[in-house]
Amino acid sequence: MKKIILTLCIGSLLALSCKNSPQGEKKEISNTSEKTQFDYSATSALKYLSSDELSGRDTGSEGIEKAALYIENAFKNFNVNPYFETYRDSFDLKGVDGYNVVGVIKSKEQSDLKPLVIGAHFDHIGHIEAIDQDSIANGANDNASGTVAVLELAKFLADKELKRDVIFALFSAEEKGLVGSKHLANKMKDMEVEPYVVFNIEMLGVQMEGKDYRAYITGYEMSNLAEVFNEFYNSEEQFLGFLPEAAQYGLFKRSDNYPFFEVFGVPSHTICTFDFTNYEYYHHVNDEFEELDVEAYLNLIDDLKPGVLQLINSTETTVNLN
Repeated sequence: MKKIILTLCIGSLLALSCKNSPQGEKKEISNTSEKTQFDYSATSALKYLSSDELSGRDTGSEGIEKAALYIENAFKNFNVNPYFETYRDSFDLKGVDGYNVVGVIKSKEQSDLKPLVIGAHFDHIGHIEAIDQDSIANGANDNASGTVAVLELAKFLADKELKRDVIFALFSAEEKGLVGSKHLANKMKDMEVEPYVVFNIEMLGVQMEGKDYRAYITGYEMSNLAEVFNEFYNSEEQFLGFLPEAAQYGLFKRSDNYPFFEVFGVPSHTICTFDFTNYEYYHHVNDEFEELDVEAYLNLIDDLKPGVLQLINSTETTVNLN
């Protein structure tokens, strides 16, 4: 989703993508059930992940390492296990250590149902040209909001009876060209693990106005996901809708859903509320916690949870490509 939006909003993403990121120390977290002292709430998570302390979460930086450790601690405390030997899914990005953070909740049932992937990218663009002596692109909406939505869904689902496995993937190097999601999709392909649906989350922190739906999905016409998901809710208002600009600007290919569609040919979409008119701080130093509509954001996530649970526990393959 990034390159086309940036072209519209503040110039070429190419210059940002070509910046050299500092090499970060790659740390592995062992597969342990021991919990650490961890004071979590969605609001505090959103504040922390978009704070100056994390310096814009550029891939390979000390800031993204802090974000990864925070996510891992959250997973550990929610009883979400590492998907691999550790939570880290590491890759090389032109000499820079990159890594996705991937957890899983296993179904307690013996089931051959394909897993659901819930994802969001947790990286951002680090430091950019300063405005009023502030050069940190904090990435509160993009995409601390999506990251916390994944954490909230993981916390909600951790004690539920699930009929299929759920993989929680926090992607890195999305801002460098969907690198982390491409890596994980190909790795799962090699493992012969094909997802049922990929439910990616981007920029939910500011709500849309004048729409008869709560959020839109990219690639709306590619599958019947929106139709199936909306049937889970007894409401005149649709939960997932069609944003014409998403199709006009090809947003389906611009976020971490797309590599999974390319590799597996399965329903893979991004849910979003950024509609080109409701937030002016895309890739901007003012993309900060204080600019978000936190109350509406938290309500949206809470309302999203039961629909996601029903999607997971649908034993028939109701979501299909069109």
